[in-house]
Parts: sequence; structure tokens; C-alpha cells
Amino acid sequence: MASSVASNAIGAPSNPFLDQAGLPKFSKFEPQYLLPAIDAQIDQMRAEFKSLEGSLVSSPKEEACENYDSIVPELERLQFPLSYTWGVAGHLNAVKNGDELRQAYERAQPMVVKAFSELSQSRVLFDSLTHLKESMETSHDFREQQRRRAVEKSLKEMKLGGVGLDGENKERFNQIKIRLSEISTKFSNNVLDSTKAFSLTIHDAQKMVGVPSSAKNIWAQAYFAKNASATTSTSKEVDPDKGPWLVTLDGPSYIAAMQHINDRAIREQLYRAYLTRASDMENIQETNTSRNNVPLIQEILTLRLEAAKLLGFQNHAEQSLASKMATSVNAVKELSDLIAAKALPMAYAELDTITSYAREHGGAEYSVESMPNGLMPWDITFWSERYKENKFSLKEEDLLPYFSFEAVLSGLFSLVERIFGIEVKPADGDADVWNKDVRFFHIYDKEGNGEHIASFYLDPYSRPADKRGGAWMDVCINKSEACGRNVPVAYLTCNGRNPVGDVPSLMSFNEVTTLAHELGHGLQHMLTKATVGDVAGINGVEWDAVELPSQFMENWCYHKPTVYGFAKHYKTNEPLPEEMFNKLKLQKTFNAGMMTMRQIYFGQMDMELHSSYDPGNDKGETIFDVQHRVAKMYSPHLLPMEWDRFLCSFSHIFAGGYSAGYYSYLWAEVMSADAFCAFEDVGLDKEDEVQKVGRSFRDTVLSLGGGVHPSDVYRRFRGRDPTPEALLRHKGLS
Repeated sequence: MASSVASNAIGAPSNPFLDQAGLPKFSKFEPQYLLPAIDAQIDQMRAEFKSLEGSLVSSPKEEACENYDSIVPELERLQFPLSYTWGVAGHLNAVKNGDELRQAYERAQPMVVKAFSELSQSRVLFDSLTHLKESMETSHDFREQQRRRAVEKSLKEMKLGGVGLDGENKERFNQIKIRLSEISTKFSNNVLDSTKAFSLTIHDAQKMVGVPSSAKNIWAQAYFAKNASATTSTSKEVDPDKGPWLVTLDGPSYIAAMQHINDRAIREQLYRAYLTRASDMENIQETNTSRNNVPLIQEILTLRLEAAKLLGFQNHAEQSLASKMATSVNAVKELSDLIAAKALPMAYAELDTITSYAREHGGAEYSVESMPNGLMPWDITFWSERYKENKFSLKEEDLLPYFSFEAVLSGLFSLVERIFGIEVKPADGDADVWNKDVRFFHIYDKEGNGEHIASFYLDPYSRPADKRGGAWMDVCINKSEACGRNVPVAYLTCNGRNPVGDVPSLMSFNEVTTLAHELGHGLQHMLTKATVGDVAGINGVEWDAVELPSQFMENWCYHKPTVYGFAKHYKTNEPLPEEMFNKLKLQKTFNAGMMTMRQIYFGQMDMELHSSYDPGNDKGETIFDVQHRVAKMYSPHLLPMEWDRFLCSFSHIFAGGYSAGYYSYLWAEVMSADAFCAFEDVGLDKEDEVQKVGRSFRDTVLSLGGGVHPSDVYRRFRGRDPTPEALLRHKGLS
């Protein structure tokens, strides 16, 4: 039963969303095309699914319910057109956001959620998959393993999707699913709008004393871009030393300000604006505007709890963990507390050191008399940077010229080509793109016959006007034998610094590791050998294991041969001085205690909100009370301000896939550090041995996808379960 939606049933040429023969036609997509495409594809999917259900009911049990090919591939095929369109729409909503697209997306969203819910709640399908699972034998053959995992995954998702519910409970559960999808989108839009709305113009050059030229360049260009229509200046006439300068809450701009602007009042103003985005505390300048996420969070938590109870769970955390590696909330807490026991004393010591340095070098305003309780939150990033510069005699500004985007990208490609036996080639022009800066690449298999095995888009630069912040990898096209898609395609999205004039995009070292991180995610999607779409690439991988490849890749950014493959001055082509590289390595564990505790604090706050907190409690406890309560346990050295509204922009857990799952970063980091140890064990300077281990990593972690349980995948690679010793050592906590 091949789907006809993409090719001929509803006039594909007239609607680019329906032209699914190859890659998305981004230059042709317009918001007005989305709803007609969604309508048609939902109708087609429903008709084909009704036909599938009919065949399952009418055929003999042994024929219909024990024949894998009559169920799972058919499900993949009939869902593909709608999934393709909705995936493209979601991607554009994140990277090319606009009012018309938002409206179309928000109108289509409940329709899409309802349509997929109908499939997941089909008793006929559930019973057939159950019988199919019972008929499947345990096998060591990967083809059979991935088939079994796909069936098991579908059954679990259907149970969590409400297939066991009836009557009013089913109706209410479906209402909740639709409402949660709507609120999630609204939450994300509020954060984006709030981030865009704030800016601070600085005219006084004295405020720029000590600020590196790269940061002043960002702000001067931002001021020109915003005021271009009111001036006759050209970009070449923008003077970063004279200003004016426009500071925004976009990542590169905000972080640079908190690191380098000496004026405490400016830093406090920026910090307050950033930590109160999309909240009841935001200072909104526009009239008739509301983007307060506090009531949305309350509703999200209330609905998640209600949905979990309808499914028989005590809370949302239990529901979330039902499809993850961690067996319980307590198991997550045990790992967090194990790491915290090492990290918290170090965090206290690090903060004391930075505070002492500020008191010694910052003047009277940082004295014990002026600040008896220590540094304020908006001081810590600034003084951490000053202390780090002094301790290591190395400034981030000194490193920037050695990390030009194109060189870093080429170096990372050389690394993965070397250790994984692939080749990455530019293919700009082979794909339509949504912005002129977007790049496109093909991946070829050097181990086989050089065949084209994957492709990916790379959207590297910040665009605050229409692109959400952060960095992420997402799926464009899954590998799927059933759908005839043998070349998986990924989106890699970052928010790096834009090129300025003749100066290319120069990356901070943190941006270098971020690019490596997202490339790791992409490789797991693209190097998959699984052919069943539901478990190919990152599909079907337990959420707390999905960060393994990404965090693993970050380790190579401290490997000398790798770094020297790309760390060359963009003007002179001179390599990074060895002294600077050695200092860079020493910086790896700088403030590791505070950074680790920050990660644990976020993870435990997420878990507390989704396990113990009752959003309908009669004690008057708010989400911010929970935040402060958890902070006393996991961030006692740096408690949040009373007005802190970080939760209102915590998109990972309220508008992403990390609800009761933020701990996954720590969980997977145990595995990623232990995995990198396998390379250290054979000697990082022994190229032949490194390549052998690299091929093993590719053949297990990167190839098996969700077709094998991650615990088994890891044992195949390492020969044992992971231990936290490597993580503690890498963080300097052992």
C-alpha cells in the first residue's frame, strides 16, 4: 500500500510541501501552502490507515498478525508524507520564524496531533503488533533485532499514547495532548519574541574600556543593522571603537557583554533582562503585548500530571522514565548526588577564589563593606573571565583569530574522516536552502565502495530576527527501506558569530566544542545501518543515551593533532602557538565544579517539578519556590535572585523533549567520557589503533541507532558497562 500523496494524488507541483520526491524545496515554501498540504495528507493518511486496519481485521490471524511486512513497513509508508511536511514546517518555524508561518503552524498543529493520535490509539493495530511481537524469536541478526525493537517501541509508544484508554478518559487525554502541543509552541514563541524585543544602546565609549574588538564589532554592526534605514552610512564606515553599540540578548551578544563590560549597572540590567525573559517580571515596552510564560508553565505541569495519572503513573517523571534507560527518579538522584559530592566542594572553592580576586582587583565597590555577601550573579561571569585570563595568561580574544569557522569545520571533517572512515564533501548548490548562509554537504563511505551514504545542512550563524537561539541537530529525512529513503539527511543548526566585512566568522572555543557536539548528533543519524525508520539513526534511542555521540565528540577538541588540524590564524595561516594550546587544555577544568553543579541543579529542578511538585497544591507553593528549594541543595554557593525567572525560558523542558529528562546530559556524559577512554587506553598518538577503535565506535554507537538497546550497544563497543571514573577524571573531580 504505497502512499500516493507525495507524487500525484493532490497535485504536488502546485504545492511545494507535496513535492517530496527529493530534498525540501525551501525557496518555494510559503506559509499559505502549509494548511492545504496538511489537510490533504491527513485525509490520505486516514484513508490508507483505515484500509490497513481493515486488512488486519479481515485476514487470518497468522497471516495478518504474524507477518511483519504487512504491518510495520506499511505504517512507515502511510505516515511518511505528513511527517515529512510537519518536520519541514517545524524546522522553518525554528530558523525562519515569522507571523504568517506561526499562524499557519499553530492552526495546523492540533490537526496533526489528532491525526497521529488516532493511529497510536488504534486497538486493531495494537493487538496486531502484540501478536507480531509474540511471534518474533530472539535473534542475533541485526535485521531481525531492529525489527523487534521497532515493534516493541511502537507498542510502548502506543501505551504511552493512550491506546488503553476509553470513553471520557480517552477524550480528555487527547484534549490534553493537543493543548500541550499548543502551549509548547506558544512558550517557545514567547522566548523568541522576548529575546528579540530587548536591546541596550551604549553611546559612551568609556563603557567599552577593556572590551575586546570582536565584541565591539558585534555590537556596532548590530546598531548599524537596526538603524540602517535612518542613516546613509555603509557597513564599511561602522567604527567599532567609536560606536554606538547595540547589545542584545542573543547568545553571542549577551555572553560577550557579561564577560567583558566592566560597568556593573549595565551587566545587572542585561542579566535582569535575560533572566526575566517571557515572564511576569519582564519589562515589556510594547503596548498590547503579553508573553508571560508563568501561567503556561503552570498549565503544562498541571496537564502533564493529569495525563500521567490517566495512564496509571503517579507523576509525569514516572511516565517519562518509562521509555528511558534510568529506571527511576531515585536512580537519577543517586547519580546526581554521586557527582555532586565531588563537585560541590570544588564549586565553593572556585567561587571563593573568584570573589577574592574581584575584591583585590575590583576596587571599593567589591569590598567586603560594599558586598558583605559576596559577588552578585551578574559579576561572576565577568570576574571569572578576568581571573581566568590572569591565571592562564590567555584571553579569549587572543584565541579567536585561530578559530575561523571554515577552518574549524574543515578540521572537524578531517577528524571524522580519519577515525570513522568517511569523507565529507561540500555540495552547495545540490540542495535548496532557507538562507544564503546555509551550507550543504554529502557524506561518502570510504570503507566500502565510496557510495553516498548521507547528507546534511549546516546553518551556522545567529539571526536574532527570525531564528531561535541555541544549537541543535534535527532530522530532515530518515533512513527507511520501506519509504525508499536510503540516504538520511540532517539539519545542524548553530548560532555562531556572523562574518563582519573582510573578517570571517571567528569562533570562541565554546562555539568550537558546540559545533563538534552537534556534528556528533548528526553522525549518529547519518551513519546508521538500521533500515527500519522507527529505529534508524537517533530514532528509538532512549533519550538519556542520545547525548553520547555528541558529548563524545567534544573530547577531541582537546586532542592536539585534531586542534592543530584547524587552529590556524585566519590572516597569516600560522598555527596556534603551542603555549596557547597547553593553556587551553589546562582551562578544560576551569570552574568545572560550578559548571557541573549548574547542570545537576537544572536536572534536579526539572525532575522535582515533574515528580514531587503538585501544581494544584493548597500550600501556595509556586514553581519558583521549587526552584529555590532545589537551589539550596544543588546550588547553595550561588542561590538565584528572588526575581529570577529562568524557568520561563527553560525551553528544554517546557518546549523541547527534555521534560523529566534534562538529567540525560549527565547520564550520557558518563558513557561519553568512558567511551573516549577507549581511545586513551590504546594511545591517542597511535593512529592505527585509534582508527581501529574509531571503526568500532562507528559500527556500534553510530551505526546501530535505536535498533539495539543502548546498554547492549555500549557493551558491544566497550565490552562492559560504563563507569563514572572517566567523567570525574575529565572534569578534574576525581
